[in-house]
Amino acid sequence: MTNTTSKDGTTMDMQMSNRVPDWLTPLAWAYIALALLTAAAIGYDIYARQRRHGTVAAELVWIASALYLGPFAIAPYARHGRTPRTTATTTSYEATNPASGPQPVAVAGLPGGGASAVAHLVGVPLVIASGLTIAGINLWVMIIVIGLLAMTFLFAYERASARHGSGTPTPLRAAAAAAILTVLAFDIGMGGWMLLLHFNEFMPPASDGTFWFLMQVGIMLGLVTGYPVVAWLAQRHQVVAPA
Repeated sequence: MTNTTSKDGTTMDMQMSNRVPDWLTPLAWAYIALALLTAAAIGYDIYARQRRHGTVAAELVWIASALYLGPFAIAPYARHGRTPRTTATTTSYEATNPASGPQPVAVAGLPGGGASAVAHLVGVPLVIASGLTIAGINLWVMIIVIGLLAMTFLFAYERASARHGSGTPTPLRAAAAAAILTVLAFDIGMGGWMLLLHFNEFMPPASDGTFWFLMQVGIMLGLVTGYPVVAWLAQRHQVVAPA
């Protein structure tokens, strides 16, 4: 592993010897393009075609899901997230609930994935710009910052959804605990993936498209490791699916 250090002694970017194969670059950019197109298509369906949800937060979760699931977000959105078109005669139930009924646990995990995706988009440039490192590398700072941002975003989603829903809203302490537990479980997959890439010298710089593609893979791994916690929280009615 080789470190790149600026004149002021600050370690820069993902200081690594890059062993990422060349064939991954076109694959990464193709997947990123498909992810952006899918996100745009879902956003168009929601806003331009008036398939609105109960909260903007739920709508953003479905759009954000495409940022890491790419075209694989289309099927769950069509089955579990696509609402009837909003018209002057649409009832409040029809306007805020997909026709498919109760949401599965996998769908309830999408807010965590969306929170992580947005946290990456905000946190990675922030950490790189700050020049902060722990033990000489910025990866540890990146994992911490992304985790804290994801917890904040997920907590905000849970509160926005609770205010819209019926029944007794989840107490602040319970909502915060749910966000923390979800992100910690999620980071077993996401953070573990980042560490595996880093210490095996497969982590490209953040300015490379392959970096963001590999982060998309990491978010999907986080969905898998976070699934048991999301299922447990769903049983306790402490997680809100993006309906």
